[in-house]
Amino acid sequence: MTPWQPGWFQAAQTSPGWLVVHSGQVFLTCGANVLFSSDDPLLQGLEGDLHGLGQWQGQAVTLIELDSPKDVEGCNWQPLRPLMLQSPHALFKLLGYANQIGTWARQHRFCGQCGTRTFALDGQRGLQCPNCQLTQYPRLSPSMIALITRGDEVLLARSPRFAPGVYSTLAGFVEPGESAEACVHREIMEEVGVSVTNLRYQGSQNWPYPHSLMLGYHVDYVAGEIRCQPDEIEDARWFELRDLPTLPPAFSISRYLIDLYRAERLGGAKPVLPD
Repeated sequence: MTPWQPGWFQAAQTSPGWLVVHSGQVFLTCGANVLFSSDDPLLQGLEGDLHGLGQWQGQAVTLIELDSPKDVEGCNWQPLRPLMLQSPHALFKLLGYANQIGTWARQHRFCGQCGTRTFALDGQRGLQCPNCQLTQYPRLSPSMIALITRGDEVLLARSPRFAPGVYSTLAGFVEPGESAEACVHREIMEEVGVSVTNLRYQGSQNWPYPHSLMLGYHVDYVAGEIRCQPDEIEDARWFELRDLPTLPPAFSISRYLIDLYRAERLGGAKPVLPD
């Protein structure tokens, strides 16, 4: 059983249990630790909004969402991406969930319709306006992620935001009025200037940057020369399956799409898409 059990509507509590401290898009860390005990003296005096996240190793986990990062002796603030590379998958899922809930709560402290301060509903994950009753729930933004293949070659690209040397599959957000399949064609054409066909849905993954639901596709190349979209794609090229660059982490859907195709073409065990 995974050490993290999400509690979608669990009330926040601080004793006994674990605390995660978040502000904006960064987490408080102390050495290699990002989970603090509820009685940790380092956290005395930190005040913020509290949100229940579920349980870690059988004890309640509560998010403390601060207005801004505070100096804590011996601690640092880190964004989620480097923590992703350092953390076991279960802990990354907990932190990803905390990042999404913290971001949602921070962005909806006030009603977007009348400006009144919102309050947390009992028994459900919602922030409601006491004046006009508008209720805001955590949002998900659908996006596509696609592996483009041409025989034993795959088209991979890198964003300026990636770690040095890392190449991945192409991705982009679904626009209003657009299907996921239309998004695949549009984003690929915009980002690398090629056309594709034969879309095959492969699976989905929640991706907390900041609140994406990634819909994974495998597509076949049709035509076009690679042309990188300015400011979005730093480099893109065809890679042989036997000579791939540095890839994303093993528990990402982008890596799953690549490893699945490599297993189909070259043999070997098929990967399992992390839940």
